[in-house]
Amino acid sequence: MSTERPDNDVTGTRRRRPPLAVASVAAAVLLAGGGGAYWASTASDGGRAESGAAAKGEAPPLALDAAAADTGSRSSASDSPPPGIAPGEPDPGGPPVVYRAAGDLPDGPDEAAVHEARGTVASAEVARLAKALGIPGSPRAEGTSWVVGDDDGPGALLKVTKQAPGTWTFARTTPPKPCEPGKMCANGPTEPGDGASEPGGDPVSEKAAKAAAAPVLKAAGQDDAALDAGQLMGGVRVVNADPEIDGLPTYGWSTGVQVGPDGKVTGGSGHLKALEKGAVYPAVGADEALKQLNAVNRGKGDGGRDIGGCATPVPLEGEQKAPSEPQCVPSNGKRAPVTQTVEDAVFGLALNYVDGRQTLVPSWLFTVRQAPGGPENTVSQVAVDPEFIEKPDAPATPSGDRKVTSYGADGRTLEVTFWGGVCSTYTATAKESAGQVRISVTEKPQEDKKACIMIAKELTRTVTLEKPLADRTVIDAASGGAVPRG
Repeated sequence: MSTERPDNDVTGTRRRRPPLAVASVAAAVLLAGGGGAYWASTASDGGRAESGAAAKGEAPPLALDAAAADTGSRSSASDSPPPGIAPGEPDPGGPPVVYRAAGDLPDGPDEAAVHEARGTVASAEVARLAKALGIPGSPRAEGTSWVVGDDDGPGALLKVTKQAPGTWTFARTTPPKPCEPGKMCANGPTEPGDGASEPGGDPVSEKAAKAAAAPVLKAAGQDDAALDAGQLMGGVRVVNADPEIDGLPTYGWSTGVQVGPDGKVTGGSGHLKALEKGAVYPAVGADEALKQLNAVNRGKGDGGRDIGGCATPVPLEGEQKAPSEPQCVPSNGKRAPVTQTVEDAVFGLALNYVDGRQTLVPSWLFTVRQAPGGPENTVSQVAVDPEFIEKPDAPATPSGDRKVTSYGADGRTLEVTFWGGVCSTYTATAKESAGQVRISVTEKPQEDKKACIMIAKELTRTVTLEKPLADRTVIDAASGGAVPRG
């Protein structure tokens, strides 16, 4: 396969036919706001011939996790989906969604690299960010995080996880004014200018918000990122920074800086550790990625049930259907697919989880409109050739395995909680990897013939790990999902 690039193609993207409006790549992604990523790893066969480093066997299989996390990206959509469903993502209880392109889709590059955060965050990096935020004091270690500021009451507090990618959060609060005796007092922020946002205050201009956020973004290593200051939360204006990495737009890796009506930074979040280039993989074009996305969606709507035939009679030849007659409803009560239009396709890097670690993976970012004139959302589909993606382990659910409901960790000691009965014995085991710890709880019914009362109770078992858990994800082998800490 030829890798020649036209002289006027500065992105290195090979074109087979006229693309959608890719000229407005970065703007489209920002305006769409990343309305909640819809992550789909692989679904159907197909792709391109092997090329580059991956073709030579230098790229290890990409171990995408079965369930990806919500990025929490902002959205320009005005209509909110049901709770827990990202904009643009099909409702599992609703009809399936089929995506149709409004025009020809681009080919994209032949190959692209994943990018991942490695190592740990140094105290000096945290101190630099704290200085830009105006927080006095030196970073102090608290468990798995660096902390600067007051965590026991009102004030300013910065927390940064020590392990890459160094996720940081910042919040500034102020104590309420003293209440005079005999008067009713309202609790809440006080006057503008003291770090809090006055309720009802007018937001600053986009220019002023970007200027206030600039020192923070520079300290976080995002001073070259594309900025969007259009998001408002009452009187607070949010400056969202989406970096370009290796010349590609990113999705799900935003840094957000909140600026109050007084022009001061009141909050924010992002990642402090810089990303490093990883293995290079062959990539599929937008056409193939869209086919994979639709294949994944086929089974999601209506709980994965098939669509049945119509219960209403079919009109005779030449017979007109009355305008007031309802649309065809399947006899089994299941709904027909809903079509959404793909108006733009951009090759970029989207957040995913690889072996339990946050990783930016080559992906197609589809700008989707649910209805003409309706809001736009961004839907992400992994663009790595399926032949190079390691399928996640199937959930181990033999008879007797129990679902883990929560865990606690202290160094190498992992305590897992689950529901079981008094008539069985339970054993917990762990399978460890670089990014996750997979827990299996196996049940063994008692062997004697004595009668046993089937009473369920919450049980715990302890597992000793080979290494401290640190920032690794705990996965329940019975369900394949992440286990919450608690």
